[in-house]
Amino acid sequence: MKVFIVDMERCNGCYGCQIACKDEHVGNAWPPYALPQPNTGQFWMRVKEKDHGQVPKVTVEYTPWPCMHCDKPACLEAVPEAGYKREDGLVILDPEKVKDRKEIVEACPYQAIFWNEELAIAQKCTGCAHLVDAGKLPHCVDLCATGGLRFGEEEEFAQEIARAETMLPASGCRPRVYYLNLPKLFLAGEVWDPQANEIIEGATVSLTFPGGETLTTETDDFGDFWFRKLEAGMYFLSIEAEGYAPVEKTGIRLNESLNLGDFPLKKPGAL
Repeated sequence: MKVFIVDMERCNGCYGCQIACKDEHVGNAWPPYALPQPNTGQFWMRVKEKDHGQVPKVTVEYTPWPCMHCDKPACLEAVPEAGYKREDGLVILDPEKVKDRKEIVEACPYQAIFWNEELAIAQKCTGCAHLVDAGKLPHCVDLCATGGLRFGEEEEFAQEIARAETMLPASGCRPRVYYLNLPKLFLAGEVWDPQANEIIEGATVSLTFPGGETLTTETDDFGDFWFRKLEAGMYFLSIEAEGYAPVEKTGIRLNESLNLGDFPLKKPGAL
């Protein structure tokens, strides 16, 4: 059975996979798997872009997002006659059987199925089944410049799958696209001395998780600190630096990545 592996640490947001999908499918029919993808309005492989944090501490997350080729595809549960799951795991919507079946678009929890108004059919990623049949890689994988997108037999990626995550596991669809190194959320801030009007390098910053676990880091040569790959929840922060009174911040609710701003530290006795 085939799987896709997406390594988020290797993805640099070049959109090469999205362009490759357009290159392979716009204007090209690949019977019996797909009719041509329209020029606009559909991205069978799309790159989702999400900003994290607030200026000046911002990162951008790029997530390649194809059809998940689920073991329990919601699209086929909604309209069983619309397609099939191949022996290699790729889920195919039969272009002849999805005509006028627009309801299948809404059935997909991953929003990976698109409606072609001109042809009146539902369309999605086929995993480039026509290329796989010829012993080749899906075009998006073949053109990935960083190796962040891979495709192959499940057994070949067993170790990576064991530490990978899938999207929307609560959907029960059991997707076969596995993600490594998802960025999660971050907390960041800056520590400085308002009297000297200078940043404080090497301050110890501790972050206590829900449940009591604590992470510790130090401010860098810009006075900045970062805690990455955090889950949503409530956190407690403390900052200490030699010669300064400690600072604490309680009740930090993390739902999205957060720049906490600057933390001024004062020397004992300073006004």
